[in-house]
Amino acid sequence: MVQRIRLRYTKRGRLRFTSHRDFQRAFERALRRAEVPMAYSAGFTPHPRVSYANAAPTGTGSEAEYLEIALAEPRDPEKLRELLDESMPTGLDIIDAVEARTSGLADRLTASVWELRLDGVEPTEAERAVTAFLAAETVEVQRRTKNGMRTFDTRGAVVSLEALPAPADRPLDNACAILRLVVRHLTPAVRPDDVLSGLRAVADLAPPVPSAVTRLAQGLFDEESGTVTDPLAPDREADTAAPPTAAVAADAKAPEGPAA
Repeated sequence: MVQRIRLRYTKRGRLRFTSHRDFQRAFERALRRAEVPMAYSAGFTPHPRVSYANAAPTGTGSEAEYLEIALAEPRDPEKLRELLDESMPTGLDIIDAVEARTSGLADRLTASVWELRLDGVEPTEAERAVTAFLAAETVEVQRRTKNGMRTFDTRGAVVSLEALPAPADRPLDNACAILRLVVRHLTPAVRPDDVLSGLRAVADLAPPVPSAVTRLAQGLFDEESGTVTDPLAPDREADTAAPPTAAVAADAKAPEGPAA
């Protein structure tokens, strides 16, 4: 029986510039180093069964990327996470693992929380731009796609947008503003740089240097609380009521070594 494991990983520091394909290559190497008993697809060119969900754009950091792997033999999720994390480059960190007890992980990734650091921008200037953006009914921007330039509305995808106090680590003589943004995953996808383009359009906000963008969370958007929930929570809840897999049961029953 195939066991499915869902993993949460990060893109930190300089590793935020890795492309999704770069991450795939690094992860596949880690699977081999950790000797993970992967299940393979059928057909003439079998490949490891790995499913990636809604990867962040190249150049953005992230604390909440997700993927799912299928194993030919059951393994303890936490021990598997540790082995894979040790085999990955620092910055591409495997920080959470859970056995898939429910379906539809991708369907639970309906919104993201982003943080944008705008060096060279005064917090008061950022607050003025946020107010103008939220007051607008639509904020159209253009982005070049593989099919040419496309115009779309960024305002409709933005659930919340706020300017936060300047970070404590900024140099005293440098202006810096922080934006916290919750965006729904719509089609076409609205990215943080699209929202920055919208802020430029409605309030002429133009940071002098590229912004540092980090995805803090992604998951199901809760309409009542206005928060983005943990997409792995349903699997954890189902796991508490389900019997352990053979690998977990074997670990629990393994005899302890002789006392020192």
